[in-house]
Amino acid sequence: MKTKTLGVYYEHPKWFENFFSKLDDRGIDHIKMKSWNTSYDPGESKNNLGVDVLFNRMSPSAFNRGNENSIFFTLNYLKYLESLGVEIINGYDAYTYEFSKSNQINLLRSLKIKHPKTIVVNHESEILETAEQLKFPIVLKPNIGGSGANIIKFESYVELKNYLSVNKIDWGIDKTLLLQEFLTAKDSSIIRVETIGGKYIYAIKINLTEGEFNLCPADYCKIDDQNIDGMKDGVSDRGSVVEKFDPPKDIIQNVEKIFQSAKIDVGGLEYLVNSEDGETYIYDINAMSNFVADPDIVLGFDPNDNLVDYIGKKLEL
Repeated sequence: MKTKTLGVYYEHPKWFENFFSKLDDRGIDHIKMKSWNTSYDPGESKNNLGVDVLFNRMSPSAFNRGNENSIFFTLNYLKYLESLGVEIINGYDAYTYEFSKSNQINLLRSLKIKHPKTIVVNHESEILETAEQLKFPIVLKPNIGGSGANIIKFESYVELKNYLSVNKIDWGIDKTLLLQEFLTAKDSSIIRVETIGGKYIYAIKINLTEGEFNLCPADYCKIDDQNIDGMKDGVSDRGSVVEKFDPPKDIIQNVEKIFQSAKIDVGGLEYLVNSEDGETYIYDINAMSNFVADPDIVLGFDPNDNLVDYIGKKLEL
């Protein structure tokens, strides 16, 4: 029986080197499909890709690296490929959650899972009017984000009003903003959980630096001035502040419920325990998930091996 062929649809040139190396080690044939310079004919009814299974590794943070053009393109492309019967890991439905933070909040609400109070706006006049409904401090964040980009924190309504009077807001690529109550993390730490096939794989605890409010985790969080092949990398040097963590059983159950409901095959999310009320809040869901750096040291195993095992089953290897 002929085995299926894997296509990996991706944007960042460096994030998946370990994964590609693991595929090579296993002898899994794969085609690298760059998202920023591609095309398709929506009138064509035949699958001419040369792949049977597509792994979508597209990140909305592509706009930080000059590849904004591939973000909306991918949404339509995935829908087209699914109409041809191409099996996609992290397909159209999954990408709609990676693609939109407001969709993430909607999902959490529907599953009755605690999340920060959030208001979505599409015009500057709505920012001050709706901010009065929130408890300060708050953060403004773009609906389509990634790598924690363009998040601004305000301690008070007056600070927000003064800022808006003299500054121009970056509305993001879909011109939609989220106003979200800022929750102070108990013990100054957040938890990142990773899943494969809708099942828990591991979690890490990230200890926040003093005054940090951008709660994007792990090793691909802080946008800095590093450049790889002319592209912003966004790699932080947190290193020792990341440690393995074992979440409570009920948290793991909620995490798996989220990813199974969202049809996210490979993904991660972040949560924190609010220092004010002691409750657990999930605040970000990711379908484009990078595993922790130095996994053998931090975790005692490499989750890329688990990922390749999962893909091997999809390819009937």
